[in-house]
Amino acid sequence: MSVNPFTLYLLALLGIAGLTNAQKNIVISDSLTAQAEKLNVKMGGQGLGKMWKMSFGEYAVVSSKSGWTTSSSTGNFFNTKTESKTAQKFSFVLTNQLADSARVNAANNILVQSLQQIELLPHFSWGNNEQVNESRNFTAFITVNRDTSETWALLLHVAKGQDSLGNYDAFLTNGERRIFIVPSSSDKNASNASSPFSLSAAGYIFIENGQSLAALQYRGSGALGMNKNIVWMPRSFEARMKLVLAATMTAIMQLKMTELTN
Repeated sequence: MSVNPFTLYLLALLGIAGLTNAQKNIVISDSLTAQAEKLNVKMGGQGLGKMWKMSFGEYAVVSSKSGWTTSSSTGNFFNTKTESKTAQKFSFVLTNQLADSARVNAANNILVQSLQQIELLPHFSWGNNEQVNESRNFTAFITVNRDTSETWALLLHVAKGQDSLGNYDAFLTNGERRIFIVPSSSDKNASNASSPFSLSAAGYIFIENGQSLAALQYRGSGALGMNKNIVWMPRSFEARMKLVLAATMTAIMQLKMTELTN
């Protein structure tokens, strides 16, 4: 039986594309791979005024509320210097199979300072169009089973521009413990991988006292990376702490989805 040469050509192209887009996950340590359970994230649906109904392993978002994104902008007299502020809040309840619940209230605040070119005469302008500084501050407060005696806070700060050197700082704390959240990628050039247009996998490693505790991949490699979210959850942790980590990861995934769609 003869096969159409064009059909063979298409099959060859699909084969090459499959090899090129083979799934690559973020880089994690061998010890974390051995000690953690790998959980694929199901994104579920997103209703009006709700966040993505995520679930992974024994954890699931059972209720949520997503506020409207608000924006404001100010400028000088000629509008050559502008400052814009964007804020968005969301909250959700995450449960585990033991019927424990983590309540999360989160807020994302973005400040952008820019220079704007001004046209003085036809075909003659003064100044430049450029973004001078950008600051992103994301906070989330987590309580388990309505126990306000212990509140965990997730703080994620990113700054870039003329007045910063690409500063990044992120950690999870209850006032006594501090777990650092460090970017990771499938790409050696992690700075490029952080771009929403990158085809590399991107995520975070949770580190305490120099030890990798858990990991989150909020985007996989390839063109459909947002459908390849993965959680590495430590097997040895007690249920309450695992729920805190799961709630933290869920908040970060919602943040990243919001950044992609806005």
